[in-house]
Amino acid sequence: MTSLFAQEIRLSKRHEEIVSQRLMVLQQMENKFIDENKEKASQMQAAETAFRRNLSLLMDIEAAEKSLQTRIHPIPSPEVVSLETLYWASVEEYIPKWEQFLLGRAPYPIGVENENEAENTVQNEAQ
Repeated sequence: MTSLFAQEIRLSKRHEEIVSQRLMVLQQMENKFIDENKEKASQMQAAETAFRRNLSLLMDIEAAEKSLQTRIHPIPSPEVVSLETLYWASVEEYIPKWEQFLLGRAPYPIGVENENEAENTVQNEAQ
């Protein structure tokens, strides 16, 4: 019976060792899980910060681009716009007359005094 009692004690101690090791492993797993969660939270925070920074940089770049565009192509004054509109209206009015002249189908389209000069120029260029 003593041997059974000694074996029971030995098994009980071994059981305590196993339970103790199990608790240690569980504690290590819990610590690792907590560390991983902290790391994920830290990475999420870093990603969010980077996203905000990139968004801010993008907005700054767009603002700079808009500023440069207004410097390169400033908005003209109303007088300039009016003159430009009149100019293009005049060009559109004279295009058919000049087109026929440039194609050689009609005489010089402006004034008689310039017509002879233009004919001489065209004849000289043809030679």
